[in-house]
Amino acid sequence: MKGGAIVDRSRRTPVIAGNWKMNLGPAACRELLEELLAELPADPGCEVLVCPPYLDLPLAAELLAGSPVALGAQNCHWENAGAYTGEIAPAMLREAGCRAVIVGHSERRQYFGETDETAGRRLAAAVAEGLTGILCVGESLADREAGEELAVCARQLAGGLSGIDAAGLSRVILAYEPVWAIGTGRTATAEEAGRVCRALRQMAAERYGEEAAAGLRAGESVLISGTVYTARDAAHKRLCQLAAEGKPLPFPIQGSVIYYVGPSPARPGQAVGSAGPTTSYRMD
Repeated sequence: MKGGAIVDRSRRTPVIAGNWKMNLGPAACRELLEELLAELPADPGCEVLVCPPYLDLPLAAELLAGSPVALGAQNCHWENAGAYTGEIAPAMLREAGCRAVIVGHSERRQYFGETDETAGRRLAAAVAEGLTGILCVGESLADREAGEELAVCARQLAGGLSGIDAAGLSRVILAYEPVWAIGTGRTATAEEAGRVCRALRQMAAERYGEEAAAGLRAGESVLISGTVYTARDAAHKRLCQLAAEGKPLPFPIQGSVIYYVGPSPARPGQAVGSAGPTTSYRMD
C-alpha cells in the first residue's frame, strides 16, 4: 500500500476533521486556510484534517504544504480510471495531495444513491491507494424510533468494511453520525452515542479479532459528528486547543461537519448534533 495514514494510533492522537460540504470556492478557501495557518500552532496537539470541495483541492494542497494540516476529499469512485462522468478517482486524490477521503456520508446515502455496497467499494479503493478512509455510519430518526439503530449501523459497517482486511483496517477511521440528531432539534447524549460506538467496536473485533480491531477502539477512530451553525473564525486552532485540553468543542465552522476523535472527558448533559456548543465524548 502507498502513502502514510493520517492517524498516529500509537500516541492516541486526537483527530479533528472539517467537512466543508458544498461551501467555499477557491477565493474563500484561500481566505480560510490562510487564517487557519496563521493561527494554528506548530504542534496543535491533535491531527487536523480539512476536506474542501474538489475544486479547492489543488489550491488547498499548495497552501497546506509543510503545515500540520492534512488534506482530504469528500468522496471518491471505486475505479482509478474509466468512463465515469463527474466522478473522481482515489489515485487522482492522492496525486492532488489528499491523504484521506470521506465515504458513505449520510448525505451521499440520502441524495445520491449511496448504498452499503458502493460505500464498501469506495472505501476499499481508497485504502488500496494509500488513503485513510473515513467511513460514515449512522441511523435515521425513523431507525432510532423503531429501535433499529444497532441493526442499521451493523449493516452499514459490514457493507463498508466488506473489502477491507485486517491490515487495511489500520487505514480506516469510523465516523458514527447520528443522522437523527443533525438539524432536527433532537440530541444524542453521551450514553446513547457511547452505546452505539461500543457496539461498533465489538462488531469490528468479532470480524477482525481484538488485536486487528484495536485501531477502532475509543479515543482512536470512533468519531462523533455534529452540524455546525455558528460563524467561522480561527476555527481549527481553537478546536485543537480545546481537544488537547479535554474541553468542550464549540465547532465554529460555517456549514461544515466536524469529526472529532480522541480522549476527552464526557460531560453529562451536553449533546452531539445540537445547534450550539457540542462536546466530544470518551467512548470507553
